[in-house]
Amino acid sequence: MKNSLISLISVSVLLPTSVFSSSADHILRFDEPAKNWEEGGLPIGNGALGGVVFGGVDHAVIQFNVDSLWTGNENAKGKYNKTGKGDVFGAYQNFGNLVFDQTYREKSNSDGYHRQLDISKALHTTHWKSGGVTYTREAIASHPDQVLLWRISADKPGQIGGTVKFKGAHQGMEKVSAKSNVIQLRGQLPNKLQYEARARVIAKGGKTITDADGVKITGADEVLIILVADTNYVMDRAQGWMTGDPADKIAPRLKKASAKSWSEMLKAHQADYSALYDRVKLDLGKTETTLAAKPINERIQNYRSHAKNLPRPCLDPELEAMLFNYGRYLLISSSRQGTLPANLQGIWCNKNNPAWCSDFHTNINLQMNYWLSETTNLPELSKPLFDLLSAGVPVYQEHTKKEYGKDSKGFVTRMSLNPYGGGGWSWNIEGTAWLSQHFWENYQFSLDKGFLKKTAWPWMRDVSEFWLPRLKELPDGSLVVPNAWSHEHGPHEDGTAHAQQLMFDLFTSTLKAAEVLNTDPDLQKRLKTTLSKLYGPKVGSWGQLMEWMGEKDLEKSNHRHTSHLFGVHPGNQITAAQTPDLLKGAIVSLTKRGEVGDSRRSWTWAWRTALWSRMGDAERAHGCVAGLLAYNILDNLWTTHPPFQIDGNLGIPAGMAEMFVQSHAGEISLLPALPKVYPTGSVKGLRARGDVIVDITWKDGKLTSATLLSAHPHSVKVRVSGEKSTREIKLEAGKSVTISLTN
Repeated sequence: MKNSLISLISVSVLLPTSVFSSSADHILRFDEPAKNWEEGGLPIGNGALGGVVFGGVDHAVIQFNVDSLWTGNENAKGKYNKTGKGDVFGAYQNFGNLVFDQTYREKSNSDGYHRQLDISKALHTTHWKSGGVTYTREAIASHPDQVLLWRISADKPGQIGGTVKFKGAHQGMEKVSAKSNVIQLRGQLPNKLQYEARARVIAKGGKTITDADGVKITGADEVLIILVADTNYVMDRAQGWMTGDPADKIAPRLKKASAKSWSEMLKAHQADYSALYDRVKLDLGKTETTLAAKPINERIQNYRSHAKNLPRPCLDPELEAMLFNYGRYLLISSSRQGTLPANLQGIWCNKNNPAWCSDFHTNINLQMNYWLSETTNLPELSKPLFDLLSAGVPVYQEHTKKEYGKDSKGFVTRMSLNPYGGGGWSWNIEGTAWLSQHFWENYQFSLDKGFLKKTAWPWMRDVSEFWLPRLKELPDGSLVVPNAWSHEHGPHEDGTAHAQQLMFDLFTSTLKAAEVLNTDPDLQKRLKTTLSKLYGPKVGSWGQLMEWMGEKDLEKSNHRHTSHLFGVHPGNQITAAQTPDLLKGAIVSLTKRGEVGDSRRSWTWAWRTALWSRMGDAERAHGCVAGLLAYNILDNLWTTHPPFQIDGNLGIPAGMAEMFVQSHAGEISLLPALPKVYPTGSVKGLRARGDVIVDITWKDGKLTSATLLSAHPHSVKVRVSGEKSTREIKLEAGKSVTISLTN
């Protein structure tokens, strides 16, 4: 930006923003109940306990899950089997349905129906009228109280009647019983995992009767249903991954919650949730009022019909902002301290044999689930990922020694992981290096040396120890990964670009971590020597970044995976400043992949949004946001592979964040890839490496102001879009610095 006046202003604190200017980027509304789970259900969750609300009128259902309800075991043989005797990989399971069949004093046709999920409050609401009475149902999944709450009310007294019951998902393995207004669902899976759910029905006014079918209600003014559910899973191999009785977990929760009011628990729930969600606010402009008022399925259909034509307009900017917000909502709802990490479906699953077992998939999907945790300012949500991976290390080590020799140091894993340290499908040994990046990124964003020393370093060190002696030396002295893959594309060969870039990332970050911690000088020396010999990226005959060491026609395919572009994103080996020729080659390769056929997958759009943003092509980046909405979004805004797969939902906020702020290349770059369809807007609360919180506003496509805040005193380089040079800004702990720009 030429002839800019830049002023630096220090203030004491940066206040969070919690007031939203519009509901069109936060409310998913339907004007009819869900016809099926996948496309119409609306999800709520507290990290471990999740529900999908259908919004039915006479027959109302909340299908629910618990994150640890898994079949399988450590699976020493590595078969990717969901069921069977002995070693079994297993699968994530549907827990069951909580059902309310409503009766009426005076029944008439329902009118004025609508249901909505307000993701700014994590609250689901259903309204309708019948017989002159307005009925309301509200549902939340509270993290503070570890319960799912369902409140049923009417605007006239004595109007609530019906039956509350459970419908389990494992016939022959479980039993349903009821006593004193509490329904119990209890069972045991073939792997001996015990599970239990309880629902207490608290009615104001009227009468309740408990029998074998559940709890019957007549003439109540209001009903509160409190659902608790858990298993006896523990994230600890020393305890056999299971211990105790789930009743010991859920009984105290139910007792404690039963002593509280709906309003008390709602207040605590929303305070807890907003402390995370309100950290970031994105304004991409206003949607036309008539369109913004339409139900979410109609807005999405309108978007699809326009976005399938090029060039892709942005007729609904608040829908695009909602897509960003929704990903953050889903991660908050499916990954909290003390839970398992988000799997291929987060925590929401209505089958016992889901696609790909609804596993933790390590060749892109699990990693993509957590890209947004750092850049969109939700770092604590990554803790379940680090907890599970660290807990699995003893199993990974045993399986590695069995497969690669008893003298093997360190460990690697198979492609698919389950909660018991078990692996399935093929060995994805490079994937462990990719997972190492998350440990290092957490440190880069937080500067938390305690985490680096205690949690990150052991993992990074051990994975590096596995790889250092296994690289293959070529006649010219360069080192390559033997028999590697370019997931999930082409043959296994030595030195694929994907594997080489992962090794560069692993060894570079491990070396930096050792230097920060001032530890293991011998390992540092080995890492430096190896990095100096590591075979690096190459540009091919038609200008492409080569995917294999030798050229193949496969490179011209429109394959969904872009594994050979890891060094652009999420890696940082290939950048405009340091390796411009390699970046040009990456652009050629990504352009050739195209956006048709196999390229149209939910997670593919998210990765390519990030890639095009790193490449500085704002319009192609936005085209991928539009492509996701056009081709791989269901009516409830869930992303589909198909079927529903949550990595697209969780990946797209990270991809969009790269449009506004980047910090991977040793500087904080502001608006590096701002699309023309967002001429004026703002984003507050994004996070850059160095633990820097960034607020930015822009007008007519140009930055007008930016505010930086860090808890750590240090200097940062800042690059403003349109300017050739960077500016060095000194940050004092807890004090913000504002950059104001005027033409």
